[in-house]
Amino acid sequence: MIALIDYGAGNLKSVANALDDLNAEYIITDNSEEINSAEKIIFPGVGEATSAMIKLKEKNIVESIKSTQKPLLGICLGMQLLATFSEERNTKCLDVIKVVVKQFDSSKVKVPHMGWNKVEYKNQNKLFTKIENGATFYFANSYYVPITEYTIASTEYDIVFSSSINKNNFYGVQFHPEKSGEIGLQLLKNFIELC
Repeated sequence: MIALIDYGAGNLKSVANALDDLNAEYIITDNSEEINSAEKIIFPGVGEATSAMIKLKEKNIVESIKSTQKPLLGICLGMQLLATFSEERNTKCLDVIKVVVKQFDSSKVKVPHMGWNKVEYKNQNKLFTKIENGATFYFANSYYVPITEYTIASTEYDIVFSSSINKNNFYGVQFHPEKSGEIGLQLLKNFIELC
């Protein structure tokens, strides 16, 4: 059973629809016991970092996310919240990955970064099994995770940034697999079956 964390993120329903397409068993929950007892966790996210952290604290699920030993996939803001800090309203995040989330330079590129872009990896992680290097996924983000030792895939938009990360049981994707068609479903399937 997958726990799909409900903290008011805008893409909750679209992630649920993608899991339905995969016939995955999941529960939408904001209950720490249900999150702790799940086999895997999906941490979606569309919105703003400070508000999201406030909601996670109000729902008393910060520790369930930070301390889980289960495979966890953060999507978009869900990935950014795994960082130590975000420049978005100077938000202290979950500190799973020691990195500061940065904002794109709007003097150089259109912000937010919206649309399809290439995702490239150097060494194939199981999250990208059966996904061609350089495949395009759908993005919608104004902030990004810089390249770190945990970067497993990158994308260029003015600068090269982390489009996917992996630290132990924590996985993150900056793009939206739930809005990326068949290739996005393959990535979610990989997380469910291989991670």
